[in-house]
Amino acid sequence: MSFGGSSGSRAAQRAFEFGRTHVVRPKGKHQATIVWLHGLGDKGSSWSQLFESLPLPNIKWICPTAPTRPVAAFGGFPCTAWFDAGDLSEDGPDDLEGLDASAAHIANLLSTEPSDVKLGVGGFSMGAAMALYSATCHALRQYGNGSPYRVNLSVIVGLSGWLPCSRTLRNRMGGLNGAGRRAASLPILICHGTGDDVVEYKHGEKSARTLVSAGFQNLTFRTYNGLGHYTAPEETDELCRWLAANLGLDGA
Repeated sequence: MSFGGSSGSRAAQRAFEFGRTHVVRPKGKHQATIVWLHGLGDKGSSWSQLFESLPLPNIKWICPTAPTRPVAAFGGFPCTAWFDAGDLSEDGPDDLEGLDASAAHIANLLSTEPSDVKLGVGGFSMGAAMALYSATCHALRQYGNGSPYRVNLSVIVGLSGWLPCSRTLRNRMGGLNGAGRRAASLPILICHGTGDDVVEYKHGEKSARTLVSAGFQNLTFRTYNGLGHYTAPEETDELCRWLAANLGLDGA
């Protein structure tokens, strides 16, 4: 699939209108910026409220809202979604056009950040799927359609999600110079609850294994016994510790 251009996803972005973006500005020295992506049917403001209260004063959080589009998993009913999905797992068909359009939107949000600030992408559920897809774009230095991906990411976080395009990742990684080195040096945190009945635990576990086998060696996988498809204080505490350590934040 090709969009016929080199600007990421020009053609795709004409079709998808993204919603409102919410920003939580750092309360201390600005050392990192993270784009955080909500789950299916949600909006950016749901997460910006949480980030206001986290003890991470050196991070700027950007919380965009996905386009409203028909979603196959809901029988074509429209809701906010980063891409179309018939199944909330790596087993369903991949909507490459939707994935690339959202990945380009995320990259654009990060492209104007200061050069001395570290950049990251994180998310929950479908947002986590987008974050992990962005990790593969970073390593491959290209979107799924072959257009160049120019953002240099420092961290990736995926909570209760899955890895899109997992079936082709290993072959694509082997065909590009430098992809293995970029993958191995990118810190990734994946968290999943064993009680998740929306995106089953096995999908998070399988996604982590696929990424490691493709060369993403700096990956931490955390299991939360009994946790459903939501976050918990224990998980949020782990997120804060991991980000502070891997971004080298003041006071870490």
